[in-house]
Amino acid sequence: MGNGFQFIDIILFAMIAAFLILRLRGVLGRRDGHEGGYQDSLKADTREERPDDKVVQIPQSRADVYSEPETTDTDPGLTEEQLADEALLSGIADLRVADPSFNAEDFLVGARVAFEMILGAYASGDRDTLEGLLSPEVYDNFRAAIDDRESMGHEMEETLVGISSADIVEAFMDGTYAHVTTKFSSEQVHILRDSAGNVIEGNPNQVTDVVDFWTFARDTSLSDPNWHLAATRSLD
Repeated sequence: MGNGFQFIDIILFAMIAAFLILRLRGVLGRRDGHEGGYQDSLKADTREERPDDKVVQIPQSRADVYSEPETTDTDPGLTEEQLADEALLSGIADLRVADPSFNAEDFLVGARVAFEMILGAYASGDRDTLEGLLSPEVYDNFRAAIDDRESMGHEMEETLVGISSADIVEAFMDGTYAHVTTKFSSEQVHILRDSAGNVIEGNPNQVTDVVDFWTFARDTSLSDPNWHLAATRSLD
């Protein structure tokens, strides 16, 4: 009697198992050989490429995209207005032909330093510093002004409070000489004292907004990378 019940139990378990198998096949479907092979997402696809495969190659560098240099200057040293100035961009392009290493941002960093050094050297009468930063013609003018000032016993005090902005406004080549004009907007305190120490020009308590246009130049045919101040003018 016990064996009969055990036999019935086996039959019931077999029926239940068959039912579950049929249900699973209905849900998961059957493989018919057209599903495509299993691909591990952590491994590279080793299938051979067919001629009709549409493969988009992602360029690894700008050289993969452009066969010729871009004509648009994307130097971060230039503003949007400067990038829209075709004459300026043309001048910079000509300059880069002569000096491929030219970079507007780096140039402006050096121009700011030169601006501060030249103002300080002119006020203190430091001719040696000026001679190394100015072109011969500009140096002669600065030296003459210092000579006149000292002959009258006058002393100049020039305080550069800060440079508000420095922007390239012109660039061109003249033979092998590169010229770059920079517009400096700065805040300065200018004082001129007589031999007795009295203020005869300027105000020690007044900060003045000054706009200067300085043109720097260098001979690109030489290995010397230094620029020299070749011309100055102020916006009155």
